[in-house]
Amino acid sequence: MNCKITSLYICVKDMERAVKFYEVFFACPVTERDEIYSVFDIGGFRYGLFAYQKMHEEHEFGSNCLPSVSFESVDELKAKLVGKEICFPLTRIKNNWVAEFVDSEGNHVEVTAPVKD
Repeated sequence: MNCKITSLYICVKDMERAVKFYEVFFACPVTERDEIYSVFDIGGFRYGLFAYQKMHEEHEFGSNCLPSVSFESVDELKAKLVGKEICFPLTRIKNNWVAEFVDSEGNHVEVTAPVKD
């Protein structure tokens, strides 16, 4: 198979609020920005924000598809969780620390870091 995943987008209700949230979370500015679709370049991966209501699309929010963001250390991961609504507490799963939080738009986002003994 010769394919690779280079991007994903999440649906947002308020683009300004979502951009501000993710600029703090990713600690970098948005790369492309407009009222319909904005993008963050995260190490060559495109993380998009889509204002679905402005395009008159229906969308059902849920937790069945989670963006997963990896950090190098559990301390860095814990720092990113401060002040966020946690929907899955920090848990060791095999060789990884895993947690989930709810972003400013109601999306669930997974964060992970390797276990370092």
